[in-house]
Formats: sequence, structure tokens, C-alpha cells
Amino acid sequence: MEPTPHNKDNNFFSNEVARKEKQKLKALHENSSVWFGLGMIGMIGWSIAVPSLLGAALGIWLDKTHAQSFSWTLSLLIAGVLTGSIIAWYWVDKEDKEMHNNKEKNDE
Repeated sequence: MEPTPHNKDNNFFSNEVARKEKQKLKALHENSSVWFGLGMIGMIGWSIAVPSLLGAALGIWLDKTHAQSFSWTLSLLIAGVLTGSIIAWYWVDKEDKEMHNNKEKNDE
């Protein structure tokens, strides 16, 4: 059976609609990834800031109540930054693995 001009037009139209739909879905996904990226930056900031501030506050209290030859504030601030950095690294690594898994599922 030979394709009629009408069938060729329908095929072309269907392919064009499918192509534009894929383009729009890709653009929508890329836009949401911008907001996701901004949210991730905020989460990383908080995951480092909170342990750092808690460490500094505890250090100030310890410096006032249990004076030593070293600074509790500086020591616990550094410990808070390191702890927060480890938490942030773990969270980013987890999200990265999840994004790659989702991408592989979408590509199938």
C-alpha cells in the first residue's frame, strides 16, 4: 500500500508535534534545575553555617567558664566548619547520584 499525500502530512505533523513537545519538556526541566540549583546552594550554606555558629557559641561559653591556654571558640568554630562541610558534601553527593539515576531512567 502506497502512502497517500494525506498520510505523509499526518506523519510530518505528528513528528513535528512530538519534536516540539520534547523541546518544551527539556526547557521546563532545565528551568526547574535552575531553581533546584539555587535551593541546593541555600541548603549547602545552611548546612555549613549552623554547625559553625553552634560551635562558636559553645566555644564562647567554654572560654568564659573553662579558660584554657587555647581558644575554645576558634577550635569549635573550625570543628563546626569541618562538620558542616562534611554534611554538605554528603548531601550534594546524594543529590548528584539521584539526578544521574533519574537522567538514566529518562533516557531509556
